[in-house]
Amino acid sequence: MLDKRTTNQYDFDMRDRRVRVRFAPSPTGFLHIGNLRTALYAELLAKNTNGDFLLRIEDTDKARAVPNGVEIICATLEKTGIIPNEGVWVEDGEIVERGGHGPYIQSKRKQKHHEYAHDLIKMDKAYPCFCTDERLKKLREKRQAEKRPTGYDGTCRDLDVKESAKRMASGEPCVIRLRFPQQGSVTVNDVIRGKVAFDWSVIDDQVIIKTDGMPTYHLAATCDDHDMEITHVLRGEEWLPSTPKHLFIYEAFGWEPPIFAHLPLLLNSDKSKLSKRQGDVAVEEYLAKGYLPEALINFVALLGWNPSGDQEVYSHEELAKRFDVAKVNKAGAVFNLDKLNWFNNHYIRELPEDEYVKRVTPYLEANDDAAFIQRAALLVRDRLQTLPEVREETAFLFRPAYDFEDVPLGWKEQEADDVQEKLETVRKLIESLDDEESLHMTAVESKLMALIAERKWQNGETLWPLRVALSGRKKSPGPFELVATYGKKRALQRIDSALAFLAGK
Repeated sequence: MLDKRTTNQYDFDMRDRRVRVRFAPSPTGFLHIGNLRTALYAELLAKNTNGDFLLRIEDTDKARAVPNGVEIICATLEKTGIIPNEGVWVEDGEIVERGGHGPYIQSKRKQKHHEYAHDLIKMDKAYPCFCTDERLKKLREKRQAEKRPTGYDGTCRDLDVKESAKRMASGEPCVIRLRFPQQGSVTVNDVIRGKVAFDWSVIDDQVIIKTDGMPTYHLAATCDDHDMEITHVLRGEEWLPSTPKHLFIYEAFGWEPPIFAHLPLLLNSDKSKLSKRQGDVAVEEYLAKGYLPEALINFVALLGWNPSGDQEVYSHEELAKRFDVAKVNKAGAVFNLDKLNWFNNHYIRELPEDEYVKRVTPYLEANDDAAFIQRAALLVRDRLQTLPEVREETAFLFRPAYDFEDVPLGWKEQEADDVQEKLETVRKLIESLDDEESLHMTAVESKLMALIAERKWQNGETLWPLRVALSGRKKSPGPFELVATYGKKRALQRIDSALAFLAGK
C-alpha cells in the first residue's frame, strides 16, 4: 500500500530509460521569471543526459487563458534559446505539435482524463461528490469560525455506488474526488529535499474533475506525465504538498512514478516571494528593458544552483554539460537585480562589435552620420548595464553646444588664460592630424602625451580642459577616447566652442 512505502526513489536505475522531462506552463500571459528557471533546468537536464525536452500546454483553466498565450510562451522560450525537441511549438505563425506522445495541448486530452477518472471510481480510489457550492461555502465558513482546517468533510465518500452512478447518469452536477486513505502516511523522496513525509489525515479529498467537466491539474498533469513517459518532474516547491495526491494516482494504476525535484522559491530582497507587487517578474519585461537573453539565462541558472564556487559566467552549453539537479539548493534564492545588472554588463561587453551596435541601434534616435553613431555607441559600451542606457550615456555627444558656466573648464585653480593657451595648442595638434589618424585613440594619445611632455605641462592642466571642452561634463570618458569618437572635424568644433566661451568672459 502507498501509505507503507517510500515512493519515488531517486537512485532507481535510469540506465534503461531515456530521460524525458517536460515544461508545462498555462497560457495565462507573460512567462514568469521563475517559470523560465523551471524551463531552463528541464532543458539542461535533457541536454545533459541526451534526453527529450517537451513543451506541454496546460490549458484546462479556460477562465485564466489569454489570447495568443501559447504564442507568447513559445516566442519567449525561443528568444532565450530554450528550445524543446518535442511537443507544442509555433512554426510559420501556426501552432503545431511535434512528437509521438500527443496531443500536447492538455484540453485535447479531456476524454482521456475522464476515462482515467472513471477508472479510479471503479477501483474505489475516487468518488462523485454532489455537494453544492453553497454547502461547501457554509462548511468552509463554519470551520474557519471554529479555527479548524477548511478541507472537505467527506460527506459523499460513503454514498451508495449504484445511487451515485444513477445521479451522475441523470446529469446531476457533481465533481469527482480522489478517495485518500484517512490514516497512515506517505513519504515523498524528492531529489532536492530528501524524504518528506505527509500524513493522510490532513490531506483533503482532491477534486480531479470539476462540475464543468474539465480535469484539474492533479489528474491531468499526472496522467499526461505517465502517457508521455516523463521520467523527471521539475516544478516549484509550492507543488510539494500536492505530490502525495499525484503519487496516489500512480499507485492506483500501478505506474512507475517519475523522479520529482521541487525547486526553491525565488525571493525578493526582503525574502518575500517574488511577485509583481515588488517589481518586474515577467521575462518579456526584462527583455524589453534591454537585458540580453544570455545574461538572463546565466543569472537565472544560478538562482539556487552553481556547479562551481569559483566561476559565475557560463555559456548555455557549459550549463548543460555541468547541470546536476541533485545539487540544486533547497533554500529560497534571492533575486538580486544588482547581480543581474552585473551579468548583463558582462555580456554586453562580450558582444562582437557589429552585434552590439545592431542591438543598441533601436535605442539611438540621433539623426546623424552612421559611422559616428557607431563610434558613440562603442564609446559607452563598458558602462552599460542595460541596452537602453546607451541613449542617456551618449546624449552629450549629440548636443549642439555645452554650458560651461556649470562645468569649469579649468583644472582646480587653473587660470582662464592658461586654459585658453592649452586648448589653443591642443587644437593645433588635432588639426594637424589627418582624418583617419584622428579616429584612432592610441594615435591621439601618443601625440597629445608627447606634446605635454615637450611643453613640460601637467597632465591635469591639459587633459581636464580638453575633456570638459569635448564633453561638457565633470565625469565622462577620457579625452583621447572622445577625440577618436568625434573625429577631427567634430572635436575641433567642440574645442572652438569652449574657446569662444573663454573669449567672451
